[in-house]
Amino acid sequence: MEIIRRKERRDGEKKTMWRRAREHGGGKKRRVGGIPKLLVICLAVCLNAGCVKRPAQTDKLRDISFTVIEHEAVPDELNALIEKKETSPFQLTYADQGSLYIAEGYGTQLTTGYSVEVNDLYETEDAVFIHTTLLGPEAGEDIKEISTFPYVVVKLEYIDKNVIFD
Repeated sequence: MEIIRRKERRDGEKKTMWRRAREHGGGKKRRVGGIPKLLVICLAVCLNAGCVKRPAQTDKLRDISFTVIEHEAVPDELNALIEKKETSPFQLTYADQGSLYIAEGYGTQLTTGYSVEVNDLYETEDAVFIHTTLLGPEAGEDIKEISTFPYVVVKLEYIDKNVIFD
């Protein structure tokens, strides 16, 4: 049978635990805390080592066919969202009648001549990836100092996966 006592010093030092084991003559005191604390810390580190979040699979399964659609062909609900957000960069997805719409905008540009290019659109095991680029006015292009809001909307067959804007 074991008796556990806590001894607290008056000068504010932390509590220490002492264990008196009757099997060992009753009068011997052993300090408890160092080895069990170390064991608990090692166990926590070992168990936590397995808790690593697996990154999304980025290996391309296939390129996805898509159509860049004009402003007039964008569904009204999506158009309303774009108009609300067009002054700041945005990334939107919208599903409607078996189609998935992906929109990305680059916010306010101070001149005309900007456009958005879709560089890549592909499917992986876990997601759909889209990569776009904002293209500036070409050299020699007639530009006007008017605020514009370049964005692109692509339409593709509905895929039930997260969309990653890359």
